[in-house]
Amino acid sequence: MKILVANRGEIAVRVLRACRDLGFSGVAIYSNGDQEALHTRYADEAICIGPTPAAESYLQIPAILDAARKTGAAAVHPGYGFLSENADFARAVEDAGLIFIGPRPETIALTGDKLEARKAARKAGLPVLPGPDVPISEAAPYELADQVHFPVLIKASAGGGGRGIRLARSYEELERMVAAARQEAQAAFGNATVFLEPLVQHARHIEVQILGDGQGRILCLGERECSIQRRRQKLIEESPAPGLTDALRQRLHEAALRLVTALNYRSLGTVEFLLDTHGRFHFIEVNPRIQVEHPVTEMVTGIDLIRAQLQMAVDGSLHYTQDDISSRGWAIEARVLAEDPDQGFLPATGKITYLKEPGGPGIRIDDALYLGLPISADYDSLLAKVIAWGEDRPSAISRLRRALRELQIGGVPTDIEFLTQIVDSPSFLAGRTDTTFLETFQPAEREEDEILEREVALATALLAHQANNQAIYKIPLAGNAWQMTAWREQMHGDR
Repeated sequence: MKILVANRGEIAVRVLRACRDLGFSGVAIYSNGDQEALHTRYADEAICIGPTPAAESYLQIPAILDAARKTGAAAVHPGYGFLSENADFARAVEDAGLIFIGPRPETIALTGDKLEARKAARKAGLPVLPGPDVPISEAAPYELADQVHFPVLIKASAGGGGRGIRLARSYEELERMVAAARQEAQAAFGNATVFLEPLVQHARHIEVQILGDGQGRILCLGERECSIQRRRQKLIEESPAPGLTDALRQRLHEAALRLVTALNYRSLGTVEFLLDTHGRFHFIEVNPRIQVEHPVTEMVTGIDLIRAQLQMAVDGSLHYTQDDISSRGWAIEARVLAEDPDQGFLPATGKITYLKEPGGPGIRIDDALYLGLPISADYDSLLAKVIAWGEDRPSAISRLRRALRELQIGGVPTDIEFLTQIVDSPSFLAGRTDTTFLETFQPAEREEDEILEREVALATALLAHQANNQAIYKIPLAGNAWQMTAWREQMHGDR
């Protein structure tokens, strides 16, 4: 079996590894800007599909299908992002006589429309946030707004990744926020449809992982806590979700299973909920694809989700039963991003000039990094995912803290120190976080003047040493404390 991976970066490498484990041949696609990317080097075959901008390459359905035809691929795995939730892409793959490794096109179409997904969830008996399941016109919807209480969210029906969402706290803000949400939704998804949804104050974001064969058999692989988010994009995820009673956890799982059973779901997916301060949960959406945070579920269940997805796509059957699935220990994932915390987390660019990854028991790194890799602003800023497993939550946190401190990436600013401070915060340690956590979180000042002076001296010494050895690395002497972290660790060594 030859499988084309219609994606890039760490998820492409992750899928290609699963292919290799099963003895399948893996095909990578790449843009002009990704010619030297790791996924192109790791794959058995690689084929260029267009210019660097994603709109001219990774989002070009005809180019991807042509690549599959030229390489003789029999199946296509979309990864996450790009075309992974595009029903037209899934349909085009199947119309070309290929296997689409994901849900059916009609399922993607339904779940990709949040209004239709809300209707399906209500029909399946799930608790759904109050509000009309109808789109909002361009004018301020005063006739609809009185059906919900302010503050209210305006959300893109075709949304994802935190885009196309605005918050209105009053009637006075409503018209402006509707216009802003519609404009962003049109630009991001080509669909300006938006709807109203009440804001759940201090909610937790819980998602349930499922896997189905499209023939009525559905497996539940536990839940994940995804509440720590910045600009509605997740930063830290864990499994299991802390603080849930056994009864609440069971109700969440049962609700997810009811919905996906009604959808006759095929392949991997997640059913997402908001959990309020009273312990009540509300359906928000279905993600019909592999999730960025899937490794934490793999670490606690011992099941390779993508391998299971590939096997199901190839022979049409699940290779596990619900009795085979159990959760052991705790796993936490932190997303390392090429973003500069001192510049408002703006995406950063550069070249990987130094790289030292952590190891030891319970540590997993998912990335596509190597020394000399250029980091551009053309794609997502995700550099790596650091995943830690422990027998319980405190031990998983301890290992994650160590791994983040061991991870050294030079040449581009990252959020590593910011992640470390989140993990060290009392609220996180106690498992008391919600989706507003980062709105008030203030990282501590890292360095006193004396420590900064010592770091400058260390960096100066390292620069002199490397110059003597004709090293190629560039030391950020004029940088800030965040950027100096990797260079300090390089001089001190492991501690």
